[in-house]
Amino acid sequence: MFTGKEKVCFCITLCLGWLICARSYAQENDSTKKTSLTQFLIKSITRRGIDSSLQPGFLISKNEVPYLLYEGKGIRSIIIKEYGFEKTFSDTTKEIKFFGKKFINRLHQNTNERVIRNNLFIREKTKLNPILVADNERYLRSLEYIHDARIIVSTIADEPDSVDLLVITKDFLSISFGIKNLAADHFRVKAGDANLLGTGQKLEYTALYEKSRNPRFGYELLYRKTGIAGTFINATLGYSKISPDLYNGSFDEHSWHVMLERPLVSQYLHFAGAVMFGHGLTFNTYFKPDSLFYKYQYNVFDAWLGYNLGIHRFLFSKKILSRQFLSLRYFKNQFADVPYQVGDKFNFRLNSREAVLAQFTFFRQNFYKTNYVFGFGITEDVPYGYNIAVTAGWYKQLTLKRPYAGMDANLYMITNKGHVIQYFLRGGVFFNRDKWQDAVLLAGTSAFSKVYGHSGLKIRQYLRLSYTKQFNRLGLDPLGINNVFGLQYISFDSASGKERFSLHAETIFFLKYKMLGFKFAPFASADITSITPEYKVITNSGFYYGVGGGIRARNENILLGTVELRFMYFPRKSEQHKGFKISATVNLHFRYNNNYVKAPDIIQYNSDFSNNIY
Repeated sequence: MFTGKEKVCFCITLCLGWLICARSYAQENDSTKKTSLTQFLIKSITRRGIDSSLQPGFLISKNEVPYLLYEGKGIRSIIIKEYGFEKTFSDTTKEIKFFGKKFINRLHQNTNERVIRNNLFIREKTKLNPILVADNERYLRSLEYIHDARIIVSTIADEPDSVDLLVITKDFLSISFGIKNLAADHFRVKAGDANLLGTGQKLEYTALYEKSRNPRFGYELLYRKTGIAGTFINATLGYSKISPDLYNGSFDEHSWHVMLERPLVSQYLHFAGAVMFGHGLTFNTYFKPDSLFYKYQYNVFDAWLGYNLGIHRFLFSKKILSRQFLSLRYFKNQFADVPYQVGDKFNFRLNSREAVLAQFTFFRQNFYKTNYVFGFGITEDVPYGYNIAVTAGWYKQLTLKRPYAGMDANLYMITNKGHVIQYFLRGGVFFNRDKWQDAVLLAGTSAFSKVYGHSGLKIRQYLRLSYTKQFNRLGLDPLGINNVFGLQYISFDSASGKERFSLHAETIFFLKYKMLGFKFAPFASADITSITPEYKVITNSGFYYGVGGGIRARNENILLGTVELRFMYFPRKSEQHKGFKISATVNLHFRYNNNYVKAPDIIQYNSDFSNNIY
């Protein structure tokens, strides 16, 4: 239960989120040269040359700047031009040359013009709105199979009040392959095509091998269609025999799900929402003793719908800066079979849950073009502005029925020097019989420094700092340590508590040279986390440390994500993890969040799936 002082502090901190506002500035691009393997090894840091990514004014602009001159002019026609992955976007007369190009070209088909048009929300015979056009260009870049996109304005000699728009897109090689958890006795392999025959459809197959499982092999299938018939609705079908279970993440759950979703792809569109049906159950594929195997079966239904308020008023009004979005969500996660180890005890992951949640989001959020944040030179869209979501509703967990209130506030900034910063403040509380329960406060920041350059080497420093506090926990999980707000790369650890502080620092070195189309980025990292066990004071906190490093590689012309080899050393050992950890991951995806709104939910403090904390 809260003391009077704690109640006052909690309320003051929540109110601070309403004071958020922003403005910004940003950065750059890249130029590279081909080299031999010997040169790559010897001269990757030493060779000198002019680096366009460090020149003022190059890729340092708000997304809408190229269109401001043409504001209000009529759009006569929209012309589509698609380029394959083998073209260089800056000079389409040149082609990327690499081993096996002819063979790979047979596997790839450029995105159909119809697919691109289905993902346009700018229309012919309408007036040009700079932010709307910039929004559409950004949205095209966010599509999984699009490497880059530009919308270029072309004036018409005899029609000074009209313009044509040229939409240029460049594909990724959409065939992808990934490996995770690679070891002698287990691995997980993923292969698929995110743009089947250029139709914007995704088909993906994942295979798992674990020597300790029976059967040793398992699989997962995923199908997705984006932008159905120009409605911006995406359809997803999934079936898996290797889903991680809800207890400890073992791959022993069989599940399926069907989902239709329509994200708010532009701040000028009306509706967003989703509906999802799913089912899951566990099988004892690891032959655990009955006391350790958590057998369960559940069904889930989840639907939400939101409406963008006042679009017609601010479409061409510069006086109205903040957008307002109202949404409502209902979900029910019903367990048909409950693990006997849980029974009628509170366990957030393994209890039946039902909720009705309403959310009001107000945001002022636009984007800058930049690079070398998560990518290796590709154009990236980084938000600036603020986004504040206030949530209230009714929540049922097992037999516990309680009102809920929460807030998620984010401030995005790009400084004049090129630093990319996010501040976040989240808080939530349940009310029950005039008492506050399961309250949580999470505050922190994540920041990328500007790009520092020397002799072709680019360096960014990343920093993430967070503080989390739980009050009067009853039904929710305690604060964990093995997540993005703790020691992100530690193996499973049972350390948990009511108060957590963490600091993660990473220095990333982007090398100038390429090999077989891949760029390389060595990195070094350090982590420190303290966690205070429940029912103890902060002086009893346990401290956990981690230091490490590795190297990442990526070819920005193919859909294959970042390849990462990482090693970590944790001085404090436990039964769950050893001192050293080495991991190799293929098809790792980093991307800055560029969503305006998301489904109403309670505050997440042990994960960050719906945000962009790195």
